[in-house]
Amino acid sequence: MRRPGRMPVKSLTEYLYFETPSRRAFVNITGQIEELVRKSGIGEGLCLVNAMHITASVFINDDEAGLHGDYERWLERLAPHGPTSQYRHNDTGEDNADAHLKRQVMGREVVVAVTEGRLDFGTWERIFYGEFDGRRKKRVLVKIIGE
Repeated sequence: MRRPGRMPVKSLTEYLYFETPSRRAFVNITGQIEELVRKSGIGEGLCLVNAMHITASVFINDDEAGLHGDYERWLERLAPHGPTSQYRHNDTGEDNADAHLKRQVMGREVVVAVTEGRLDFGTWERIFYGEFDGRRKKRVLVKIIGE
């Protein structure tokens, strides 16, 4: 039921596709998400960005090369790719068990407030697609809802 004086809720659903040439990558997708927020016409609401694959991630952090290198080294220490025989998942013929674990640490999705038609970020916050088992096409869901 629509409340008097309130605008109806609007929504936009879009998919972004990524195919990184390397096994691992961090891709700043902030500009693409900002464009979708503009396209949605929503002034106040929420924006969900969700990696739709179990070896990829979406997260928010600083767009700084040193930090990205730190993530790379830290994640590789937590869940090294090799030897692949150390993981039971790889007994199935896969070689990406480490990618599943890295995704679990980095997260599946983010939700960002939309205020006055813009993503409401902290000073250095940016949205990233994290790839941990690349070289094939994967998708990210963007769902924006609000007034």
